[in-house]
Amino acid sequence: MPRPVRSLLSLLPLLLAAHAGAAPSLPDRVILVGDSTMASTTGYGDALCARFTPETSCVNLARGGRSSKSFRAEGRWDEVMGLLRDGAGFRKTYVLIQFGHNDQPGKPGRSSDYATEFPVNMQRYVQEAREAGGVPVLVTPLTRRSFKNGYVHNDLAPWAGTVREIARNTKTPLVDLNALSLAAVQEMGPKEADKMARTGSNFDYTHLGPEGAERFSGIMAKELARRVPALAADLRGAR
Repeated sequence: MPRPVRSLLSLLPLLLAAHAGAAPSLPDRVILVGDSTMASTTGYGDALCARFTPETSCVNLARGGRSSKSFRAEGRWDEVMGLLRDGAGFRKTYVLIQFGHNDQPGKPGRSSDYATEFPVNMQRYVQEAREAGGVPVLVTPLTRRSFKNGYVHNDLAPWAGTVREIARNTKTPLVDLNALSLAAVQEMGPKEADKMARTGSNFDYTHLGPEGAERFSGIMAKELARRVPALAADLRGAR
């Protein structure tokens, strides 16, 4: 083989490496879909977004008062689908879906029938996110922090159970925030758990203040990195 050809061949690995370095991989994107316990100012969503690397796009579309029924009825899911269709600039888009609080009875225009509507709604979100090229991740609802006889009263257990079942049946990654937050709040006890709430006249046992947002976003990030290993590199300090 002539010497010039051998010289060019020896340079080929360096040229390929340089080309690879000039074309960095696309970043990931995360979209949050849910209710007030995930939304800005009242939930953990913004604090979770802050835990992603700067290169990772995190869009918090969770809104207070929404259920698996009303989020779609108001056209907010259409916004998510629009983002998924315009996802060419991202390696993957992960859609975290958490409902349950406002699907419970007694909330006109928001409640969904537990046996029929709620499971159908959640399965439809999973299916449509996949069809649009996204990666759905189901999240069981954050526990309320009310105690009865020394134990956290988990009135969201049936909704969490349904989400777990859907995750199994559809082979969808699951972050069991209900179980994790329940265990965390039980360990805290009532006095410490009250620090997770918003202060002043806005105090309640459902929504989160800054301390609560930080605490539960940390739990979310750690479990998300475990359940969706491809996202671990996008999360700071979660591994």
